[in-house]
Amino acid sequence: MPLPARVRRGYALGSIATGTFGTVPGLLLLPYLTDSLGVAAAVAGLIVFVPKAWDVVLNPIAGRISDRSRSPLGRRRPFLLRAGIALAITFALIFAGPSAPPALAATWVVVAFLACATAYAFFQVPFNAMPAEITPDAGERTRMMTWRVAVIAVAILLSGATAPLIVSSLGYAAMGVYVGMLLLVGTVGAYVTTRGVTEDPTDAAEGTLREQLRFALAVADFRRLLIAFVAQALGVGALLAGVAYVARYLLGDPATASVLFAAFVGPGLLVSPLWGRWAAGAGKRAAYLTATVVLVAGTLLLWTATGDATWPAYVAAAVAGIGYAGTQLCPLAMLPDVAAEATRASGANRVGVFTGLWTAGETLGLALGPGLYGLVLSIGGYEASTSEGTVQSPAALTAIAVGFTVVPAVLVALSLVPLRRYSLDERTTRA
Repeated sequence: MPLPARVRRGYALGSIATGTFGTVPGLLLLPYLTDSLGVAAAVAGLIVFVPKAWDVVLNPIAGRISDRSRSPLGRRRPFLLRAGIALAITFALIFAGPSAPPALAATWVVVAFLACATAYAFFQVPFNAMPAEITPDAGERTRMMTWRVAVIAVAILLSGATAPLIVSSLGYAAMGVYVGMLLLVGTVGAYVTTRGVTEDPTDAAEGTLREQLRFALAVADFRRLLIAFVAQALGVGALLAGVAYVARYLLGDPATASVLFAAFVGPGLLVSPLWGRWAAGAGKRAAYLTATVVLVAGTLLLWTATGDATWPAYVAAAVAGIGYAGTQLCPLAMLPDVAAEATRASGANRVGVFTGLWTAGETLGLALGPGLYGLVLSIGGYEASTSEGTVQSPAALTAIAVGFTVVPAVLVALSLVPLRRYSLDERTTRA
């Protein structure tokens, strides 16, 4: 039975939060630390990574807790509201601390980001678990994800394009409040519009968390899908971290960061439905493989951002963005297929454990991406400074370009290896 349009579209509102939180820290937190607080690039990369590394541990725990929830409001829904409110508040606090001395400022960011990452775990994991439980139809899940990825594209475009502009005009503290409001709209919207959904009544699996994690990782298709997605998240995280640096030092105008980012995300608004149709016809795995190849090609073309003209960089970003839209939709539609199939085969609900591992992997990749980019900058001799007129060495400029293009392209290309062995897609699409 098809889901009501209210649920299908309303659930997608949660992606305002996931798209925004997955974008803005990777886009602005590293430059905030290095160029506003004066923190060394290597240390700043570590600061960006540590709170999200905590989420890698916390996400499976959050999934297990939500698996065992027995709230009359639904197994997962109450987490959307409570964690969502906490997420909005703690995000604003990240950018509301002292600006000096650097050690104190960095400590504030670490503590606030830890709290924010904790709240995000208890929102994102239950949110990702819901599609596997509210419909048994793999095609319906693809339609849900088509809406979700479209909203993700809007959220990424809106937050990624406007947040740097707010920083330029009003400062980082105002940007933190603005993004916090976006997070609140998404989390509360998903909670309100999914009321009354019928969930899979299968009881949570018995046993320890370690046993549940071992079971999930033993599912070959889940393991392959997870490895591919983490590799891509790592590559995209590095790419996003480089946008501000490429705009400032290679394109010569910090304002071009918003245009470059919009060129990357904007095509997703148009092509997400096309990727959804392709996945429904040719299969989700085939669509995912194709989207990955397009993303690799577009990322390599971004080397044009090292030239004097800006338009080739915008075109390359658009090509990469077309692939990126597909690499968002397909795995998000494949994950609930795997989790629901495991529930059906075992007779026990471990959906939260699967999504907890999934979000842990995504978080790890997106956290390591900026950290990896910071390491590349450090190797190239990048000079952290709060001065607008800082001149970087040729080696540092090369590091900015390599971390933005070659490194992400290689990481995304490596994801093709496990993805080619994924097999569940053909069975579910014919069911």
